[in-house]
Amino acid sequence: MKAFIIREVGKRIILLFFISIISHTVVHLAPGEPSLVDPSNPRMKPEDIQMIREAFHLDDPLHKQYINWMSDLMTGELRSFKDNQPVLKKIWGRFLNSLPLFLLGTLIAWFIAFPVGIHAALNRGMMADRASTFLAYALISIPGFFLSYICIIFMVKTFDIPVIGMRTFGLEDSGFWFSSMDRLWHLTLPALMSAIGIVAVLSRYVRSQMLEVIGQDYIRTARAKGLPEDVVIYRHGLRNALLPFITMFGLLIPGLIGGSVIFETIFAWPGMGRLCFEAIMSRDFPVIVTLLFFSAILVLIGNLISEILYRLVDPRIKF
Repeated sequence: MKAFIIREVGKRIILLFFISIISHTVVHLAPGEPSLVDPSNPRMKPEDIQMIREAFHLDDPLHKQYINWMSDLMTGELRSFKDNQPVLKKIWGRFLNSLPLFLLGTLIAWFIAFPVGIHAALNRGMMADRASTFLAYALISIPGFFLSYICIIFMVKTFDIPVIGMRTFGLEDSGFWFSSMDRLWHLTLPALMSAIGIVAVLSRYVRSQMLEVIGQDYIRTARAKGLPEDVVIYRHGLRNALLPFITMFGLLIPGLIGGSVIFETIFAWPGMGRLCFEAIMSRDFPVIVTLLFFSAILVLIGNLISEILYRLVDPRIKF
């Protein structure tokens, strides 16, 4: 396994190099640049625009801009065009805000979707299966941003409870217990909203895979041997149905950056997704390219974790 991991990490480092070149090129060739963020500003003169281009090295050849970006990124000297703050420091702060939102949303989604999907598969065609199917398709059809707005309006109008931001204004000095509970409350609602769509889709996948597995011969053999139903379903059935979800788990990791843009914007949560949106709107090239670079890293890490988990779940798969 050690040789496999070393080999795969080496492949991904080479792939990451080419991804960084493509990302940097695409972002810099896209229309617009930092000097044109507010071209209607009457105070913005042609000499001011030229000064901005020189300060940001926008007149340099594209390959030289890439070398400067990579060099500054590796040394930690890369700074934002928007506020001249260190890019890595900005991303790290937002990462710490997005991480609990991502983890809680993922836990909610998986802990709800698996029991619902398994129960629907074991009761195929019955009322529980039909109800879960109807609810899943209804949640898939409702846009997440619309449901979030309805939830915010309901909480504020009905219970007068603040739900925007990371904490309630005025409770910063109310003690560790109250501030922790307030922080948890502000974290739960956006995490729940982000998990709803995943629950709807994932529960259908679980149901489909379980229906395929429980019809296999080895399941009938296990039941014929007199094994308890829980052992048949969870040890023999669910384990063999997990492979597609390992792939899905690997693809969830990049959601730290891109998957939470909508919900972080709606709930005013200062996370990675919102940082990416703000950087795009202000044409902050260093932040955009660096976020794309780290997003690619997360994709490759998730893919590597999936390949390792394949072998742990199914010994028939060889490295």
